[in-house]
Amino acid sequence: MITPVTDRSVRSAVALRGARLSYGDRVLWDGLDLEVGAGEFVAVLGPNGSGKTSLMRVLLGLQPLSAGTVEVAGGNRRIGYIPQQRALDPSLSLRGRDLVGFGLDGHEWGTGLRGRKARRARVDAALESVGATRYADEPVGLLSGGEQQRLRVAQALVGDPEVLLCDEPLLSLDLAHQRVVSDLIDARRRTAGTAVLFVTHEINPILPLVDRVLYLVEGRFRIGTPAEVMTSATLSQLYRTNVEVVRVRDQIHVVGAQHVCEDEPHHVADEG
Repeated sequence: MITPVTDRSVRSAVALRGARLSYGDRVLWDGLDLEVGAGEFVAVLGPNGSGKTSLMRVLLGLQPLSAGTVEVAGGNRRIGYIPQQRALDPSLSLRGRDLVGFGLDGHEWGTGLRGRKARRARVDAALESVGATRYADEPVGLLSGGEQQRLRVAQALVGDPEVLLCDEPLLSLDLAHQRVVSDLIDARRRTAGTAVLFVTHEINPILPLVDRVLYLVEGRFRIGTPAEVMTSATLSQLYRTNVEVVRVRDQIHVVGAQHVCEDEPHHVADEG
């Protein structure tokens, strides 16, 4: 169960203390202490099956911890969630603004807003914030992958979240759209102080935005700045094999660990 934190002046946006998550005998992580402050951008990295998506599920209140505690600012009512970009059926007639509106209707607190005008104004503001106004009334199935992902960002923002959970939101996007989506997320955390936890299999597209990294590997983890975590020594210790981290023109390349930072399937038992 997620405990809502309500004192905005002293609390962290996300706090995991002594957190353990296991499936039977398999432990994904144990003793995880992580506090994420308002406006902080934390990248969550690790190989397939390391528990990245399960961490998102814990924070969304969909997966209970095996031990420890989790607190999220405002509880799960103030969480925005951006999933992977996945192509929608071209025959889907749902409009862009309808997709964004689900970000209000999906939360109990958003139900019963007084009048359609108030609801439409919030949806319109979210659409404008991501530059999606011009295709707000178009069928989402006919939009490009980048346009669809802008709408998913707007959907996550329309509820004015204090915490933004991003689960591989750049997957399947080209470099230009990766930059656009990353910049939209970064703009939100800078202007509104929204905490961001960003699961990714590739840190380079967001490296300039990241404050800290949580790196998960086979039940082990490290937390620190990219300069502290993304090193040959640290990753070799995590993987228990020789791993080389090479920096080329402000990019990080990891060599030597099999299945480093691959993306994970999104199912209830995605980690095991």
